Amino acid sequence: MTYAMSLPIPSAVGNIDAYIQAANRYPMLTETEEIQLAERFHNDGDVEAARQLVLSHLRLVISIARGYLGYGLPHADLIQEGNIGLMKAVKRYDPARGVRLVSFAMHWIKAEIHEYILKNWRLVKVATTKAQRKLFFNLRSLKNDYEGVDTLSGTQAGEVASRLGVKQEEVVEMETRLSGRDLALDGNPDEGDEAFAPIDYLADSRYEPTRVIENKAIARQQNEGLHEALTALDPRSRRIVEARWLHEEGEGATLHDLAAEFAVSAERIRQIEVKALQKMRGLLVAA
Repeated sequence: MTYAMSLPIPSAVGNIDAYIQAANRYPMLTETEEIQLAERFHNDGDVEAARQLVLSHLRLVISIARGYLGYGLPHADLIQEGNIGLMKAVKRYDPARGVRLVSFAMHWIKAEIHEYILKNWRLVKVATTKAQRKLFFNLRSLKNDYEGVDTLSGTQAGEVASRLGVKQEEVVEMETRLSGRDLALDGNPDEGDEAFAPIDYLADSRYEPTRVIENKAIARQQNEGLHEALTALDPRSRRIVEARWLHEEGEGATLHDLAAEFAVSAERIRQIEVKALQKMRGLLVAA
């Protein structure tokens, strides 16, 4: 088994063309070579094997990152973030599942690039739910289906909303945001002393050091109080509250979902929920 390991590890910082040329010089692995390297890494902790898996897939990151150039972010930065996703994929890859690394890694590479775009693009927190993120990353390509259209009509916005599973007004709002012009942070100096630039209202006192410490202390107390209140509930009540209100993302369980789980009526689940929340409020107030 031979690899072009004499080649230096390329860096996306600097000349991007030189990086791409260097990355493309690494040979692609056969399925047998890939499995052997993955087993060496996961069974024996062989870091060199993981390195070879990463290097042989750098061209995949470059290809995926190229598809996100329309968001105005440097290609090199997109590649760097994609490389982080690739390394996460190599760490989690299990060849026993019968899937090639290239297919498995695409998800992790795209996920890392998506996060980078959302954090660093000119719109802060432009999308907060999975559906809105899907809208953010697909609206431009879907608009291409309507040739010669700069702004979607009501009917077209409705069609896009239906295809992506979001509300029509969300499509309209996202389109407005994506097409909005950029503003200089410091404003235009020619406007004089009376000018009011974005930097004047972007100050955020939440990140002042003492405020950060206070907020962390409050959050810790709230989490501890919530944990104690949940612990005081019986298992069924705790399960209902957690499923209805303490889910990490997406929609919580419905009354009917839980009714089916516990083989009772939805009204009974509602009654248990109300009683549990009342008990928790009492405990939190007392704390």
